[in-house]
Amino acid sequence: MSVPTPEPVDPARYRLAMGRFATGVAVVTARLRGHDVALTVDSLTSVSLDPLLLLVSLHPEARVLEAVQEGSGLGVSVLGADQRALAQWMGETGRPLHRQLARVPHHRGPATDMALVDDALATFECRTHALHEAGDHTLVLGEVLGMEAEPTDRHALVHYRGRLGELR
Repeated sequence: MSVPTPEPVDPARYRLAMGRFATGVAVVTARLRGHDVALTVDSLTSVSLDPLLLLVSLHPEARVLEAVQEGSGLGVSVLGADQRALAQWMGETGRPLHRQLARVPHHRGPATDMALVDDALATFECRTHALHEAGDHTLVLGEVLGMEAEPTDRHALVHYRGRLGELR
């Protein structure tokens, strides 16, 4: 007995269904030709404890990806619910290359000198471990060289059903 060939999955319906999966929100930073570049992501995951690896998925037109391809490491700042406006600003396309973080309170990480968002719930400093093309995005594996995660009672910023909100 043969297994019937399934109908192709409609990308719009796939996107709708994946929108039912709540994800955290982070800002990813890198250095491109001497300038900090950054963007908001909701595709961050832990990959390995030995070595310590995390993964972000980046669109091929992202300046952060261009920076990583040119040898930059990554800074990752996990945002709290009170940082929604920051996530929206860093998620806008067409921001200028220069001074992208001028409006964003940030500091330099001690392990890599990457820009990290002040008051983030957690931060990670990574060197690029590997890049993998995957469909219309590139998966970036970062080896964690440094991190900060202080105890807090703040709530996480999440992306759910196309909206940013608070996870309680």
